[in-house]
Amino acid sequence: MWWWRDQLTGPDGSTVDVGFTDNAGGVSTGPVASLNLGGAVGDDPGHVRQNRAAVAAAVGVAPGDLVFMHQTHSDRVVAVDAHGGRDAEGDGVVTASYGLALAVLVADCTPLLLADPAAGVIAAVHAGRPGMMARIVDNALDRMAHHGATDPVAVVGPSVCGRCYEVPLALREEAAAIAPESRTVSWAGTPAIDVAGGVVAQLHAREVPTTWVPGCSRESDRLFSYRRDHRTGRFAGVIVQRSRGKIPHV
Repeated sequence: MWWWRDQLTGPDGSTVDVGFTDNAGGVSTGPVASLNLGGAVGDDPGHVRQNRAAVAAAVGVAPGDLVFMHQTHSDRVVAVDAHGGRDAEGDGVVTASYGLALAVLVADCTPLLLADPAAGVIAAVHAGRPGMMARIVDNALDRMAHHGATDPVAVVGPSVCGRCYEVPLALREEAAAIAPESRTVSWAGTPAIDVAGGVVAQLHAREVPTTWVPGCSRESDRLFSYRRDHRTGRFAGVIVQRSRGKIPHV
């Protein structure tokens, strides 16, 4: 079920669990086997519900408290809380509510998890190429600050690597004008974009301590990859606040 998991601890002892799923341990079959968490990839809705419930149980929340987004490759970041607003439409979701798990779905895009454990503010961000170029990273950090975050840290999950993300030259240069660190070449020496590299550079520009989890979705058969398989499932980055120190500003 897990590609990688860890726990972040604030200076006051507050804790946040973070992790990235892989494609094992679910009930889906065919091209989306087995732990597909995406609801719009042609999978049986009942299988998706079972898979999501299994992840919710693994992180210790009720299925209804595992919050997914309707992702649209935008720069939109929305806030949710324990009292409603769970049906988030956008590509970043922030909460200052204890007990909610936030999830971001990917199959090559960069999953970004953000947390300020002491302030009690967490976020999950879908940072694909359009989102990175639209600076969704900055939007998410700004939205977290609005909810009281002062010292966020970041965890960047596995995604398609720059060597596997060939693009037209003009598109690479457009991305590089926004994040120079994203300019790269593919295995074949053709123009390519390192989206995760651009995301990490944007985090460093905001002086956010960052953990970059290794892994290329296209190269690993443990991860879903649209570029590799076209019809495929979605894995997720998941973040949940376990305990808190001071009460967050909301």
